[in-house]
Amino acid sequence: MPETATRPIRILLADDHTVMRNGLRLLLERQPNLEVVGEASDGRETVRLAESVAPDVVVLDIAMPNLNGIEAARQITASRPEAAIVILSMHSDESYVIRALKAGARAYLLKDSAEGDLIAAIHAISEGKSFFSPAISRILVEDYMRQLEQKHVEDTYELLTAREREILQLLAEGKTNKEVAAVLNLSVYTVETHRTHILQKLNLHNVPELILYAVRKGIIT
Repeated sequence: MPETATRPIRILLADDHTVMRNGLRLLLERQPNLEVVGEASDGRETVRLAESVAPDVVVLDIAMPNLNGIEAARQITASRPEAAIVILSMHSDESYVIRALKAGARAYLLKDSAEGDLIAAIHAISEGKSFFSPAISRILVEDYMRQLEQKHVEDTYELLTAREREILQLLAEGKTNKEVAAVLNLSVYTVETHRTHILQKLNLHNVPELILYAVRKGIIT
């Protein structure tokens, strides 16, 4: 979903609070290259509108009636994988972030900082990247450092080779195995093998966990 000068980024807003939705709409419509093409006040309506208005980006409140934002994100990702999803949440703990990423979200913003972060998040995910509220990134880094201290373990990042660190960053930035292979002039099979080794060395199980690890390490923001 590349950003172009000729076509604005089409956005679907979903939040059950009318005041919040109106505020975000005003914020977005001040931007010349952003266009709000639909609004929804519950999860089921959001899924239905995502099909009919074909947005590039869906901004989803995590707590909505009829169908919560996580489930709505999962359904939208299944039916319209080209739509990039931003989750708005009051929750800063890691379990919510993991659930959002597993459901297909590429950005996770705290609602109290949404007005300051939303434009940057939309541009980032429109370029295939991930985005987290700075407060979320800071909490994840602090939690990670605290866990290392409590467990008296070394940072597993040191176990990675230079090539594995390159691949970790590219995967965390949202690139597919095929795209990573093209950037590094490797075969897709070689990238897949490196990816398996990275996950094993870092004791991670999937790409959402890998993205969070990269945020904790400051590899991506």
